[in-house]
Amino acid sequence: MQRWQQYGGLLGLLAVCFAAGLWGFTSTGGALPWAKRSAKALQRGVQEGGGALVDFGRGIVVAGPIRKGGMMLEFGGLVALLFVLGIGLYVYVDRYGGFGEEGRSAQ
Repeated sequence: MQRWQQYGGLLGLLAVCFAAGLWGFTSTGGALPWAKRSAKALQRGVQEGGGALVDFGRGIVVAGPIRKGGMMLEFGGLVALLFVLGIGLYVYVDRYGGFGEEGRSAQ
């Protein structure tokens, strides 16, 4: 594949992703709803008090909406998936010598 085709494909993909993001941003009302929710969450967090993320007496503190919304199973699954993915990448790099260019043919 020629270099200009690669750059053209990348620019096309970037344009499509930018257009989809802009459409999603404007269709949901922009940043204003998120800013209001964020401000309320920050104010509620300040009122309720804070603490350390890891307290060996209590364990790992999970965000309130995840804990109160009954999403601990999904959160645990996501953590396990990322853990397995990290171990898999470590084994891949160790076994095959990394993601370098030495095994690829130059075109």
